[in-house]
Amino acid sequence: MAVRRIVANIATGEVAAAKTFYSDLLGLDVLMDFGWIMTFGAQTDAPVLISVASEGGSGTEVPGLSIEVDDVDAVHDRAVELGHPIVYPLTDEPWGVRRFYLHDPFGTLVNILSHAD
Repeated sequence: MAVRRIVANIATGEVAAAKTFYSDLLGLDVLMDFGWIMTFGAQTDAPVLISVASEGGSGTEVPGLSIEVDDVDAVHDRAVELGHPIVYPLTDEPWGVRRFYLHDPFGTLVNILSHAD
């Protein structure tokens, strides 16, 4: 037996609002849209990961989602341009990631990050 996929599910009464954040900001494709559920994704060979934490690092709250991108600065600039409040500033962390936090439209704390080269 092997785990083939893990999907994060976020409860909301405003499913359509997800497109602006997850597609327009992060560039994910809408893979499924039944009105009551919308699934976003990208065709990658991403590893299956689950983290369990007592804090988010550097004394921050544990984010509900962590999304690794290839250019965190570009996503940060786009988030600011789209008016998303940044709740943890763009930071180079001592463990080798550059990241920032913001909330999705449903209040989920999202950690957007890139690993140092």
